[in-house]
Amino acid sequence: MALDPEDFSTLLLEERDDRLTVLLNRPDVRNAIDQKMVDELHAVCTELEKDPKILIIAGTDGVFASGADIGQLRERRRDDALQGINSTIFARIAKLPMPVIAALDGYCLGGGAELAYAADFRIGTPSVRIGNPETGLGILAAAGATWRLKELVGEPKAKEILLAGAVLRAEEALRINLITGIHEAPELMDAAHALADRIARQDPLAVRITKSVFHAPAEAHPLIDTLAQGILFESQAKFDRMQAFLDKKGADKKGADKNNTGGNPEAAGDRTRK
Repeated sequence: MALDPEDFSTLLLEERDDRLTVLLNRPDVRNAIDQKMVDELHAVCTELEKDPKILIIAGTDGVFASGADIGQLRERRRDDALQGINSTIFARIAKLPMPVIAALDGYCLGGGAELAYAADFRIGTPSVRIGNPETGLGILAAAGATWRLKELVGEPKAKEILLAGAVLRAEEALRINLITGIHEAPELMDAAHALADRIARQDPLAVRITKSVFHAPAEAHPLIDTLAQGILFESQAKFDRMQAFLDKKGADKKGADKNNTGGNPEAAGDRTRK
């Protein structure tokens, strides 16, 4: 991968063959998302679009991200808003070829929550606090929450978060499926990597195409499903993986038959004659 961790000041990077771990790292401001972090996340996306890998995003010092940097946000005006600074990077993260896992700890608020909503998977610790307090600051959650959150948790709960400023604890976030698992802080990254391991055991092309089809608009179905399946039916991985499945099934059947006869071929013959 062309990314050099030394080139990043707001992110910590760890690369493996099949995944990239990115830690938001502005601990002095609880990992608030500023322009520099946005720029560095764009650099990460550029590389992952060329060399698709699973992405794990987490925070440092017991915090995912406390929100957008209020100091910068305070100075932004209409033209800044129209640029969609945060919404553009979150949309890009959501559209990455391979799945994105958000490992949440502590505060996950405002822009931090919207970053988490853009991920394909969200897991957290018992200390997670997730929500969108933007209306209390005189703005709205304009980087994806107004539509992603409704898709994730339904309209009533989304309105409670967006209009009434509800901040959810981990247990409630789990109950409404906003996160899919709660892990103690020392085990959070192990859980994220375990999930990445499960994804990595699948065929990468099938995962990439399934993610794209999953997010296609309703009117694209079922045509897009059929076309995507046509592509996968021609992939070598499909033949190799199905043949391996059939070989294993045949071996298991032979083993079961042998165990049933106690390894005695004549016993099998006797049963057949009966």
